[in-house]
Amino acid sequence: MRPFLKILGIAVALAALCLAGFELWGEQLETVFSQDACREWFSETRHVAWLVAIGLLVSDLVLPIPATGVMAALGSVYGVAVGAVIGAAGSALAGLLGYGLARLAGKKAIRFIATDKEVERFRDLFDRWGGAAIILSRVMPILPEVMSVLAGLARMRVGRFVAALLLGTIPVAVLFAYIGAASARAPGYGVLIAVALPLLLWPGFLYALRRAERRAPGN
Repeated sequence: MRPFLKILGIAVALAALCLAGFELWGEQLETVFSQDACREWFSETRHVAWLVAIGLLVSDLVLPIPATGVMAALGSVYGVAVGAVIGAAGSALAGLLGYGLARLAGKKAIRFIATDKEVERFRDLFDRWGGAAIILSRVMPILPEVMSVLAGLARMRVGRFVAALLLGTIPVAVLFAYIGAASARAPGYGVLIAVALPLLLWPGFLYALRRAERRAPGN
């Protein structure tokens, strides 16, 4: 079986686990942590709400937390700038945690389904195309967690993963903080900009990272 088919199989299995969580708890968590509910809750506990929000966004790695509603509520309570910083921090931490755990636990596990040569191709594939996929995933449900775990399993270079994660996360956090602060609906052009802008910037970051890697000691 070709490596990309194995990658697809892993991605489908991870997505199925996330969908099972949505099926079991999604409706209840959507009600408890909706934008309106979070805004009211955060307003009453403003001094610690930012920490609770980060915890909720990190727990989105394993639970179907409505992350965009949490980010919008942060914008309502703290304003666009502060709300976006908190939202981006929580979302990025979730991505880093998924990547880190998968990287630590997955080195041996992935060898049960792939040869050493396939693992190397898996990494090369993610180093080349994974950044764009991670950026695209940040505005979608389920996929952010799946892509972070896959990047960890692939042992994608840390610098590339972090750059893609931040490029994909920050615009989305700003967008939803603005939506919450302005009490507006998510505009289609806003979502497009939140995805298109980092994708346009990604080749430049990739070029800079490659130059830095070539200049690193030992290269």
